Amino acid sequence: MPNLQNLKKQAKLIQRWHRERYYPVAAQIRAVLPRFRHLSDSEVLAESFKLSDAQEMVARQAGFESWQALKSRIDTMPQQSKHAHAKAGISVTAAQLFVADIKASCSFLAEKLGFSVVFVYGQPPFYAQVRRDNGLLNLRCMDRPVIDPALRERESLLSADMAVNTHEEIKQLFLEFQAKGVTFFQPLKKTPWGAKNFIVKDPDGNLLLFAGPGE
Repeated sequence: MPNLQNLKKQAKLIQRWHRERYYPVAAQIRAVLPRFRHLSDSEVLAESFKLSDAQEMVARQAGFESWQALKSRIDTMPQQSKHAHAKAGISVTAAQLFVADIKASCSFLAEKLGFSVVFVYGQPPFYAQVRRDNGLLNLRCMDRPVIDPALRERESLLSADMAVNTHEEIKQLFLEFQAKGVTFFQPLKKTPWGAKNFIVKDPDGNLLLFAGPGE
């Protein structure tokens, strides 16, 4: 568990982001603190947000009901040796898609592929994040293609690679997308190495691979 000083710094950072109207933090606040859940991003950032609110948010993200509960838990833990260094771990990764229209891309990913919008940032929007289960996609608005479309199609250059746990799930996911009229660059098939996968082509030409076990 992180030490208390680091958690205090994290809470102060969240409060500063709110004060500076950093839009991505609005979605995080709304997701974690129940009293903000009915508000839009702009309404969350317009509300009063005290350090105690930020501390409660840090506590809830760590699995505690309150800052005091988190603090009490840390206070009763044996202190680690000053020479003990925990290895840093990467908890999540996200692919980045380059798109021409953030709102249109969010709509496609939500309506066709079942993702939910985590946040949209900018006026007009130029950055966003969507999520489905543990899969994250970041969206970056660009005014021209970053990858040559002909090269991407010829070489099957992927923008994202996502996986499910079972062969039943990969078939179920393919049928779900098929029923929604999704365009497939490659239908569901079994690969020479034993996996099953398919590739979706989004409106910007990004190739999104979904894979699972073959059996």
